[in-house]
Amino acid sequence: MDAKQLVKHMEKKGTEKNREGMAKFGINIKNAYGVPVPELRFLARHIGTNQALSLNLWDTRVHEARILAAYLGDPKKVTDRQMDRWVADFDSWDVCDQVCGNLFDKTDFAHKKALEWSKRDKEFVKRAGFALMASLAVHDKRAGHAAFEKFFPAIVRESADGRNYVRKAVNWALRQIGKRSMTLNKRALEVCAQIEKIDSPSAKWVAADAKRELESERIQKRLKE
Repeated sequence: MDAKQLVKHMEKKGTEKNREGMAKFGINIKNAYGVPVPELRFLARHIGTNQALSLNLWDTRVHEARILAAYLGDPKKVTDRQMDRWVADFDSWDVCDQVCGNLFDKTDFAHKKALEWSKRDKEFVKRAGFALMASLAVHDKRAGHAAFEKFFPAIVRESADGRNYVRKAVNWALRQIGKRSMTLNKRALEVCAQIEKIDSPSAKWVAADAKRELESERIQKRLKE
């Protein structure tokens, strides 16, 4: 199926009930049909990697088509320019996180873009920077400690951003990096202590929430093992 046929298929699979459910979770449903993510993953498994189709699906502007585009994209063929073009189109937290966690984090530009986007003002572009950091902490098994320690200054700097989708992503990045190893756990807790001193409700929430998980018995036991 080409992009046009896939969009027609999604339109049939979507339901108003699902759209209402998406809206309750803060998802922008302006261009959404209400297609469940498992259906999109099913399509992706049967289609396989297809960079050309991925690009065409993105250009339809349909919410679910853009999530499917992330599943089908070839990280080896994704360019710096494509990443900047797509991130400028982000208009919902779920598309942002799906693209960052299923495609962008596997590209050669991921670490660079994480830092670059963390400095941007636009809400979902900034979120993308921290979503990338969080995804890299989970998926990039080859990177050493230094690759993640370089993210800490950005986390401290943006922890006071009161916008919900930004502060949650900052917190997410801090927690995921701190769960990567015992060394990074100790460094992340030091960063929590640093953030706690910032005179900002958002910063204090980021620090307290991250500290709670990173010091938990479950995480400490797993890291020691």
